[in-house]
This record gives sequence, C-alpha cells and structure tokens, in this order.
Amino acid sequence: MEILVLGGTKFVGRHIVRTAIDRKHHVTLFNRGQTNPDLFPEVEKLVGDRDGDLAPLRERAWDAVIDTCGYVPRIVRNSAQVLSNHTDLYAFISTISVFASFEKEGLLEDDPVGSLDDEKVEEITGDTYGPLKALCEAAIQDEIPGRALIIRPGLIVGPHDSTDRFTYWVRRCAQGGDILAPAPPEQNVQFIDARDLASWTLDRIEAGYTGTFNATGSENPLTLGKLLQTCCDFSEEEARLIWVDGTTLLDAGIDPWSQVPLWLPGSENAGLMAVDCTRAISAGLRFRPLTTTISDTLIWDRDRDPSVPMKAGLEPSREAELLELHRKQEQ
Repeated sequence: MEILVLGGTKFVGRHIVRTAIDRKHHVTLFNRGQTNPDLFPEVEKLVGDRDGDLAPLRERAWDAVIDTCGYVPRIVRNSAQVLSNHTDLYAFISTISVFASFEKEGLLEDDPVGSLDDEKVEEITGDTYGPLKALCEAAIQDEIPGRALIIRPGLIVGPHDSTDRFTYWVRRCAQGGDILAPAPPEQNVQFIDARDLASWTLDRIEAGYTGTFNATGSENPLTLGKLLQTCCDFSEEEARLIWVDGTTLLDAGIDPWSQVPLWLPGSENAGLMAVDCTRAISAGLRFRPLTTTISDTLIWDRDRDPSVPMKAGLEPSREAELLELHRKQEQ
C-alpha cells in the first residue's frame, strides 16, 4: 500500500512507520523535518507545515493516511480537506481523553465526548486536550465521511516514550530498595504498548476498516499491584513495594499522575483505567506479554543519558521523605 504518515518521527508515529516498512508498504512522511530528521532514511519525506504549508500534499494520492500528530481542530480539518480526494482512508490517532466524564467504568465508543464553550480555543491544556481531540475527530468525519478510522488509545507505553509515566516505574522498580507505591494495589490500570497499537492500526488499515475504536489494554484486567510486582521481578536488588495511603500523598502535596504515575484517585476518575475495548479486541487487537513490554522498556531506558531528569515520577529525596512519613504514621 501507499501510506502517508503525518508526523511519524516521535513515539507512536515512529513505531507505526517502522511497522509499515517491515510490512513492505511504501511510506511517505509529511512533517516539518525538525524532530528526529535522520530517522528512516529509506522512506520518502515531504517537508511542510500542517499549519499553512500543505502544498506538497496537493498533487499526490495515497491508499491511506495516518495522522499521528493532530491536536488542533482547525489544523486537522485543513489537512483532511486537502487529502479528502487524495486517499481512500484517513486514520486518526485520537485518545480516550475525548470522553466527557470518567465517573463511569466501562466507557464505550458511543459515550458522550467533551466539549468547549469556545470551539475556537487552540491552547492545549489539561482541560482542553480531550475536547480538542474530540473536535479533531468530528472534523475528519465531516471532511472524509465514511472513510475515517478513529483510534482512541489510553496511556501508550514502551520504548521511545517521552512522557516517562510508565518508564518511571520500570526504572524505579529495577533499582530495588523500598519503593513508594500508591494504595490500594487492587486499583485498575490500563495501557497499550506502542508497538501493539502500531501493529493493530496497520492491520485495520490493510483490512479497510473504518469507524471508532477504544484501544487500550490489557485484554484481561490488570491491577497496579500486579504491574509493579512484575516490574520488581526485573530488579537485581531486593525490591519492596511500600503501599502508602492516597490521603497521605495528597496531604503532602503530591500530584497524581505526574509525580506518582498511573495513579488518579477520586470517583471522578474511576473509569479512566477501566475503558471498554471489546470492539477493538473483537477486531483483532492483541497485546504482547507484560514482561516483554517491561523488559524492552528497561533495555531502552538504560541506553538513555542518566543525567537527564525524568519527566514523571518522584525525585529520590522526595520519595525518601514520604516513606519516612509513612513509617512514622504506621508506628
């Protein structure tokens, strides 16, 4: 197939491109040429800017377009308009953050999505990110009706993840010692390996699928306790998970999700890690073993510059302070 990838040189995009190349598709990249420009020297590269310079896309045609970097509805609509007569299928990597509320577990694709009072807003914040993505979905469906594939992953993990949310736990557990973990261990977690997302996305495109799919995992329920214990199995030193009550962490001023990744307390977040992905699983979504994702992430992380601070997780000194506070409370 002739496949155009918008973006394609960061985390999810690079895994999609790598998978497409391995499957012998002819891949063309369209981006500004600023992020990892030396990646994939074997593929055709068109340089332009989605926010204005779309000229390189106007005289070509592709079997499928994969949009990995659409965040602003106006910009996504412009891309879809230009490509509407130049492709048979437009695949958009969206997010489960589009949903209006996460109070309910088992959210389905047809549940309400978020909205903005002012749909002209383009600043991406924690409050606008999800509604903007929902408007991007709508723009694509308006411009390319019946030929859109909307994929909504949750937390995406694995090698080359720039957020460090999952990688923090992999690295921290591998270091061993007393590890602060947010209670309770029975809380649900959901995420998808970027390579599984890439593989399934290509599967659906090759099969000509359209429609909207929640795409996170795993296929069977996974708890935070199980995840962290599995991470600890890769430690060369003794690793001990110390489960600290969430109230203690909140009272100490700890930011959920950023300082303690994969932890979002409160009934308003009950469904964030319990999204229903039955539709995607029925359409062939499969997940590699958890141990493989952890091992590969650890190998990749060990090749990174250790002097560069992680973007998520607790600083060692802060973790030590909280563990000491917990011990005193337990006495």
